[in-house]
Amino acid sequence: MEFARSALRNFHQKHERIKHTVHTAWRYPLPPWGRFVMGCIYFSIPVVGGYAVMQWAISKSWESIGERGEKLRLKSVEGRGDVATLEDGTDRKIGAGGFGMGVHLAQSSAEDQERNRQMLERFFKKERRRRKKMVDEGKEGSAGENGG
Repeated sequence: MEFARSALRNFHQKHERIKHTVHTAWRYPLPPWGRFVMGCIYFSIPVVGGYAVMQWAISKSWESIGERGEKLRLKSVEGRGDVATLEDGTDRKIGAGGFGMGVHLAQSSAEDQERNRQMLERFFKKERRRRKKMVDEGKEGSAGENGG
């Protein structure tokens, strides 16, 4: 046990020495524009990395279920909230219950799911109309400027 403590203490001391060297001996003061550029770089690295990870995850999802779910065995929801349908056809309650009560899962009936699907379709239809109207207004505005 003493060996582990001494090894950990030694590692900590060496790490502190390296940090001190990096933050003092290698430090080069940047002008304001340099600090701005470094801030942009430090900000953009996780953003670009996160975007790359999300694109990778999307491609893996498309490989397994298809772009629109066409590779799925069943196209509809197999269970509702806290009930899962097992391979042998039996239903099993999952989620909250037992000691500590676990996580309460959202539950929705088939009617709730159908109502949500219809509302989502209405929303997308309105959004398509709104975007088409914006595009049409943009074309009319540019045609009026060039025609006169």
